[in-house]
Amino acid sequence: MDIRSKLNVTLTTLLAAALAACSPADKSHDGEGTATVVKSGEVNLYSSRHYDTDLALYNDFTEQTGIKVNRIEASSDSLIERIKSEGEFSPADLLITVDAGVFWRAENAGVLSSTDSDVLNARIPESLRHPDGLWYGISKRARVIIFNKGKGKPEGLESYEDLAKPAFKGRVCMRSSGNIYNISLLSSMVAHDGLDAAKAWAQGVVNNFQRKPQSNDSGQIEAVAAGICDISMVNTYYLARYARSDEAQNQEIFNNIGIIFPNQNDRGTHVNISGAGVTTHAPNRENAIKFLEYLTSESAQGYFANGNNEYPVITDSITSSAVETLGTFKEDTLNVSQLGQNQADAVRIYDAVGWQ
Repeated sequence: MDIRSKLNVTLTTLLAAALAACSPADKSHDGEGTATVVKSGEVNLYSSRHYDTDLALYNDFTEQTGIKVNRIEASSDSLIERIKSEGEFSPADLLITVDAGVFWRAENAGVLSSTDSDVLNARIPESLRHPDGLWYGISKRARVIIFNKGKGKPEGLESYEDLAKPAFKGRVCMRSSGNIYNISLLSSMVAHDGLDAAKAWAQGVVNNFQRKPQSNDSGQIEAVAAGICDISMVNTYYLARYARSDEAQNQEIFNNIGIIFPNQNDRGTHVNISGAGVTTHAPNRENAIKFLEYLTSESAQGYFANGNNEYPVITDSITSSAVETLGTFKEDTLNVSQLGQNQADAVRIYDAVGWQ
């Protein structure tokens, strides 16, 4: 079987799982082995996002541009490994995933290529994109402290650092240290406070645990609302889901939760991203950039804000989403690429202090 036949078989197998079946862009090779792209009016997404609202977003892009959107969904690590193993024959044009720490893994795997776009650079704040254009934030979320409103706001709790105070011993619930949200938060603290201070903080929080780390962000919200523990940390879009729910039980849970946007008197509240990056061997590179630029348009940002309760990355954008009702806040402007750079240190710290 020649190279073209093998390639066609590979691409057919890979994209059979896509909701919209397609014939991927073909690649021919000259005598030097250089790939030549034949444009085909489509873009192939490898995405770890699994939100229904994204389907409407894809349809909107096709209606605006005529470019067909094909997608494969899996976990972020699976997609990174898949793109890496497919090499130059990969049909993937864009990797879409959650958390800057995950993009660090993709960067180290060599599956992303630099993109220079005046549109993206103008619309997306510098802190929310890779310095070399390997990926761009397309939406954001804040990691906030929550407390049981019925018991009152814990005195002296204003910052992430305050969570380690002995006054809160036996009052704190948390997710596991292996969760990427917690890894990225500690990575930001390494950047701001240094390794020693970050380790002392992690040890202090462990000392304050009410129970062993468990569950997800929704589990933390429900535990705090029920009074199982007094304090926890969650991402804002989880809270907004409860706030906009039509179910009385979820409304009651939300009404029992108080929210603190940490570090408003200094660096600001930690934020992280969902993002996208053009792959190294993208067969439809121009379409991939068009799609990436579309994701920062007002209509696309509206889907993120109103459909999935995320903050838009473009300024003066959407103001009607449920997440906006949680309150305004000053956000940390640390470039989120550093969340990946400090990831290994954060994991070592968590292991050293026994944060399971």
